[in-house]
Amino acid sequence: MKFDDLESKMRIYESAMDATVMPGMYMVARIDGRSFTRLTKEVHAFEAPFDIRFRDMMVETVKHLMHCGFNIVYGYTQSDEISLLFSLDEDAFSRKLRKYNSILAGEASAKFSLLLGAIGAFDCRIIALPNAGLVIDYFRWRNEDAHRNSLNGYCYWRLRQDKYTERQATRKIEGLSISAKNELLMGYGINFNDVPAWTKRGVGLTWEMVDKEGFNPKTKEVVVTQRRQIAADYELPMREAYSSYVAKLV
Repeated sequence: MKFDDLESKMRIYESAMDATVMPGMYMVARIDGRSFTRLTKEVHAFEAPFDIRFRDMMVETVKHLMHCGFNIVYGYTQSDEISLLFSLDEDAFSRKLRKYNSILAGEASAKFSLLLGAIGAFDCRIIALPNAGLVIDYFRWRNEDAHRNSLNGYCYWRLRQDKYTERQATRKIEGLSISAKNELLMGYGINFNDVPAWTKRGVGLTWEMVDKEGFNPKTKEVVVTQRRQIAADYELPMREAYSSYVAKLV
């Protein structure tokens, strides 16, 4: 069989399971660390419940993804997860899901591993959303999930520091209301309202235009041009204010 004929035959099987996101649909990539609980609590000595070193690695990974060839208008990270909002006009690889999933998981894994100095792997899924309202709801969901997990994390790890076992600490906070969890922390002298905002709400990354000064060797003049750069927001708002924040980006 000639090579061209063989290639045509096999391409059918290669692309048979291809799925694409329809034009006019918003795309959000959800990228999660694989077995990161073990990675961050057992394999590497990160501080619990939050570690600035780990946060910074995740932020740098998001920045890398926003520079890796796709038109990404917003990046968000909390804990070991990343969410990326693509421009509505994004059409790379004809919107084939296997391309986005494989490239983003690979790029995130490679960048984070370099920063960590060890292997850290991510998986990826693309979420297709039919309107801007659902995009806002998605990021509102992740923002509020960050808040819930943060409160639980502070309670759990403070109990562990107080010599509770894993099982005892888990049982202690199971079924507690939000106010009861806040009271538990207050009993240890911790006001949850005063903990760093990024530990409760995650970090948002957006593009901004900045002035950059240069020198024109032909005219011998100093010139100012505008460049795009990524800005990280460590003080994200919550609830309706965060919905408004995301709405401006969609």
